[in-house]
Amino acid sequence: MNTQQLLEEVSFNSDGLIPAIAQDLSSGEILMMAWMNSDALAATIKAGEAIYWSRSRGKLWHKGEESGNTQTVREIRLDCDGDTLLLKVEQSGGIACHTGRRHCFYRKLADAGWETTEPVLRSPGDIYGKNDG
Repeated sequence: MNTQQLLEEVSFNSDGLIPAIAQDLSSGEILMMAWMNSDALAATIKAGEAIYWSRSRGKLWHKGEESGNTQTVREIRLDCDGDTLLLKVEQSGGIACHTGRRHCFYRKLADAGWETTEPVLRSPGDIYGKNDG
């Protein structure tokens, strides 16, 4: 089946996007969620690395293009409604979050509010050359 036929089975939202959840292949840990449009999904299939749609930049974003923390995609799954993707990835560099943490889900709801549960492994300033986190 060609890529175009595969894309026809995906239900993109009214903005032409679909949520894509990145999950660590070995541990099963959820690393992050980002958006893909049809071009991003097609590019990811072709490259074997995660390429998302950056809503803030308005362009394709190859995960790790600045940080070097790329995601090698080993498996892509589509949910039962066809409107959410799950990418099983190998995360290079051990950092998936732009804040310098292992994953983006580092805040947990506690009695006093949102509690930070994960340490910064590398400062955003060191990763991106600016303070971004």
